[in-house]
Amino acid sequence: MGCFFSKKSKRKSSEKDERTPTTTTVETTTTTNSSVPLGNNSEEPPKQYSWDKREKVDPKDYMLSGLKDVTVGRHPGKLNGQQFVIQDCVNCNIFVFDHAATITIDDCVNCRIVLGPIKGSVFFRDCNDIKCVVACQQFRTRDCQKVEVFLCCATQPIIESSTGMKFGCFQYFYPDLAFHFKDAGLSIFNNNWSNIHDFTPVCGENNWSLLPESSKVLDFVPVPDPESEFKSVRISGDPERSIVPLTKGGRRKDSDESCLFVFFAGEYTTANARKLIDEMTTKGFVLVQTKEVSMRPEDVKRVFQNSADELVDWITKGPVIALELSGGGVVDACRSIADQVFPGTKVNALKDKHRKDGAHFLLKLHKQTQHVLHMPYDSLTHTLQIQN
Repeated sequence: MGCFFSKKSKRKSSEKDERTPTTTTVETTTTTNSSVPLGNNSEEPPKQYSWDKREKVDPKDYMLSGLKDVTVGRHPGKLNGQQFVIQDCVNCNIFVFDHAATITIDDCVNCRIVLGPIKGSVFFRDCNDIKCVVACQQFRTRDCQKVEVFLCCATQPIIESSTGMKFGCFQYFYPDLAFHFKDAGLSIFNNNWSNIHDFTPVCGENNWSLLPESSKVLDFVPVPDPESEFKSVRISGDPERSIVPLTKGGRRKDSDESCLFVFFAGEYTTANARKLIDEMTTKGFVLVQTKEVSMRPEDVKRVFQNSADELVDWITKGPVIALELSGGGVVDACRSIADQVFPGTKVNALKDKHRKDGAHFLLKLHKQTQHVLHMPYDSLTHTLQIQN
């Protein structure tokens, strides 16, 4: 950006005073008209540039700092995708019910924190005794102790110089949460909550672990106080109402029988995937993991083989949603539910001889999209696909 400076006139003041206008007296006839202006004396309005029209931002609106023993946060619509900072807070309940670009949490102790979806990264630094609910693209901690987090993370979570870290699958609901996921560009089906990378492992010790499957999110991060400004926000920690599906993640599966169910893009793909999850979990089957990824024609041919030609056109409509379900009789149950819940829908099944290809397909796509999962697919007995 250029800078403009006014310069003093080189003309001496005495010269300026000597230069007086010359006047001439002219005898004229009497006139009744008012004098006519010799020029236009009205000033033009100053030019306005795009940066002049920006709304003024108060940094204090995007920061919580130096608070103690209070319930604070932000209501929906207050951040609208901006950056946010939380620092030097002690024994606070913090609720951020909005989507953000990035959020940094520094030097906080004994706090309960709920963060709406974050388009970029969440970074915890020098924090101790934190319980939180987080949905983000990237999750990182450094120099932290005893952090328990219910997480939805699109990429592999990373911890560094941190101990006593515990992770569970995201389980949360508030009315605007689904819209905030969309605004943040996050998929509810891409969740690597249990696939932790420790930058600073200690031989013979574990710096992180998974929370028990029976863990309830509201036991860790209670709802806002009845007297707080957030008392009107309807919150639920019920897994059945959670925006993000509850998955088993890296925990050991109870059954060796697994089924990969793939939904091709359509108008109701997400709703159909959620419907299948509800039907299968109600019958006692376990949702191991989910993915929403894009496929290439060569991926379709490698995975679906004899059915590939009729499926290639479907991948142009958008990404597929893949669900891995586990339990005794899960393959037959998936086919039965598909016939009942999606009548008239074409369902194809790949037999056992293709299961290694199915495993390779998922791992290949994960690497391609940087959503890396280290999950055993050797028990994958069938691959099902559904066209909407």
